[in-house]
Amino acid sequence: MGALATPLLVLVFAAGAAATWVAGVALSRTTDALDARLGLGDELGGILLLAVAGSLPEVAITVSAAASGHLGLAAGNLIGGIAVQTMVLVLCDVTVGPERPLTFLVGALTPVLEGLLVVLVVSGVLMGSLLGPGTAIGGVVSPASIAIVVVWLAGVYVINRVRKDPRWRVLMPGSHPGRHRRSEPHPERPRPFAGSSTLRVATVFLGACAVTLVAGVGLEVTGSALADRAGVNGVIFGATVLATATALPEISSGIAAVRLGDHSLALGDIFGGNAFQVCLFLLADLIAGAPVLPSAGRLNSWLASLGVGLTAVYAFGVISRPERCRWRLGPDSILALALFGLGIAGLFVLPQ
Repeated sequence: MGALATPLLVLVFAAGAAATWVAGVALSRTTDALDARLGLGDELGGILLLAVAGSLPEVAITVSAAASGHLGLAAGNLIGGIAVQTMVLVLCDVTVGPERPLTFLVGALTPVLEGLLVVLVVSGVLMGSLLGPGTAIGGVVSPASIAIVVVWLAGVYVINRVRKDPRWRVLMPGSHPGRHRRSEPHPERPRPFAGSSTLRVATVFLGACAVTLVAGVGLEVTGSALADRAGVNGVIFGATVLATATALPEISSGIAAVRLGDHSLALGDIFGGNAFQVCLFLLADLIAGAPVLPSAGRLNSWLASLGVGLTAVYAFGVISRPERCRWRLGPDSILALALFGLGIAGLFVLPQ
């Protein structure tokens, strides 16, 4: 696609983003239905399947970028995507307003545990970026990439155990957590594809997977070409424009969740997706044939710290429960907007 004119590249990139949005909505609806029918989220294999399905745009971009040697773009999309996807909670807060902030209504501490898991795995990213290529196992896989996956699996096990058998009780007057898992039936709305067979739902799921993968490759190829022509650093492009395009499904599913009153689920979906996303560094290592984390650089370290900061802001909000909104936003969302703006501005100030 490098031979295409810039307007055509922009058009293809926009078409890929639109396809990602449509396919992402279909993936969200079909995984919801399949999870309820097959009990996918109750076992580790099902958790992995649902996590991969929710991160297919990132999977496609990671594979395409690693295979073509655009390691900065791959790392920027994975790490910067955490900050961008956390900002989806600002849109969810706007949708919930104007009376109470989203974090006041969450009414559960499980999302805080998921936020802490994000902090743990992103800490692994920061430490792994300091390791030299010589530490790679077999010269291919960074030990940090493996450690991140192990920590994620252990964290998911602990969170599921707490969800099924909590060792404490939380009283949050005025909260409205809604469903805590998508496998739970909604009391007022029928489940997606309620009148369709499981075979039809699975067919739609596979079709949405295929569209998402193709669209993701198109986004990576056109995005890399556009970044080169604009003279924009691949990390910055991956962390901003590309990460925003791949966050479109999260925007759709997050807004849909809060409209249904599933405030805890909306927050948990964002944190859960962010925690899994950095596990894709292991896949990037295998595809590239070399550790990707050591090439992350200071820009990605800045982005990782920004993602941790934004996660902490919303985790703090769930515990402190601010009661009032201003401009349809809770104080945590206002702080997140300011922090995100400073973080993105810092990308253009740091030496590259």
